[in-house]
Amino acid sequence: MHIETLKTFCDLVETGSFSEAGRLNFVSQSAVSQQLRALERRFDRKLIERRQGRPAVPTEAGRLLYTESKAILEQLRALDQKLRQSAEIMAGTLRVATVYSVGLHALPPFVKQFLRAHPQVNVRVEYVRTDGVYAACLDGTIDLGIVAQPLRRRQIEVIPLRPEVLVVVCSPEHPLARRREVPLARLAGEPFVAFDRGVPTRRVVDRLLKQHGASVQIVTEFDNIETIKRSVEAGLGVSILPENSVKNEVKLRTLVAISPSEGPLTRSVGIIVRKGRERSPTARAFIELLTAGMGG
Repeated sequence: MHIETLKTFCDLVETGSFSEAGRLNFVSQSAVSQQLRALERRFDRKLIERRQGRPAVPTEAGRLLYTESKAILEQLRALDQKLRQSAEIMAGTLRVATVYSVGLHALPPFVKQFLRAHPQVNVRVEYVRTDGVYAACLDGTIDLGIVAQPLRRRQIEVIPLRPEVLVVVCSPEHPLARRREVPLARLAGEPFVAFDRGVPTRRVVDRLLKQHGASVQIVTEFDNIETIKRSVEAGLGVSILPENSVKNEVKLRTLVAISPSEGPLTRSVGIIVRKGRERSPTARAFIELLTAGMGG
């Protein structure tokens, strides 16, 4: 027995007409008769008095079925309305995974703005290595990830954000600190504090240095951008980092950011989500906020 059959039966009782009940449910008059016979077989009761040329009238059993069916249909209507409303409600926890070099500096203003607009939402940001962001995205433990140099994979959808500008970074005591611009070739032979080889930004920096003939002397490698900055502040060497990640240090004069004379050099940044996964209203709203504020 289908819900549609109960709906047709209720319309038949209310209109007293097989043809009208069929019209209301987009079926033929004979189909209404077939559905009625199926109900009568199902309940082993006569449900409608069929009188030639006169309106169809429910029997006592028919009136009982009509009353209960109307209640069921009303419950389904209310449930449908609640489900539709819940699809637009933003609540619960939004789970985001990102890497330190992106999330630690670019993300907080947007999280603050989002929470101010949606105080009923809890935003949980987890900082992991890049491969951990992809893994969490694929296994569904996060709603979205934000990474540098996003890779398009078979099960991953990438939503591009604005590329981040890269700058040469050194301590205020370094000879380069007095320069406003510096060619990357000038870094040849310089002690260099690098990202670990597994970090996507490392591949970007290595490629840029190679393109401009700068063979640097890597003295230490880290997977955490904060550790890199502390090492450069301590005078261990120079580095190439996203400009927005060193704004505070430049303001405090613990680091100096120098623009490459080759022009703006960038790394790509993007949101990653699992393909085919339905996004919650909360996730959709946060993605819209990020693309509006950080969109390319």
